[in-house]
Amino acid sequence: MEAIERITAAEEAFDRVIAAKEQLEKALDAFDESLDDLALFSDYYGSGEWFDDRAADEAGELPEGLKRGVLSEDLPYDALLDTRALALQMIEIATDTLYIV
Repeated sequence: MEAIERITAAEEAFDRVIAAKEQLEKALDAFDESLDDLALFSDYYGSGEWFDDRAADEAGELPEGLKRGVLSEDLPYDALLDTRALALQMIEIATDTLYIV
C-alpha cells in the first residue's frame, strides 16, 4: 500500500528531525553558555598580554607543565576561524529552514 509507505517514510523522517533538533538544542545551549569564554579568548589572542606571555614562554619563564596551546599562533587562529564558520553555517541553516517551514 502506498499510504503505508508514505506514512512510514514520513514518520522515520519525523523521528530523525526530532532527534537532530534535540541534539542541536543541547549543543546550541552549550555554545551559548561558552560565548563569554569565546569573548575572553578572542580578546586575549593577539593582545599585548598575549605577546608578553608568548615572550615569557619563549624565554623559558613559564612552568614546564603549564598548558599553553593559546600561545601558539595557529591553534587559536584556527579555532576562531572555525567558530566564525560555524556561526555562518548556523545562519545558512536557519535561512534554509525558514523557507521549508
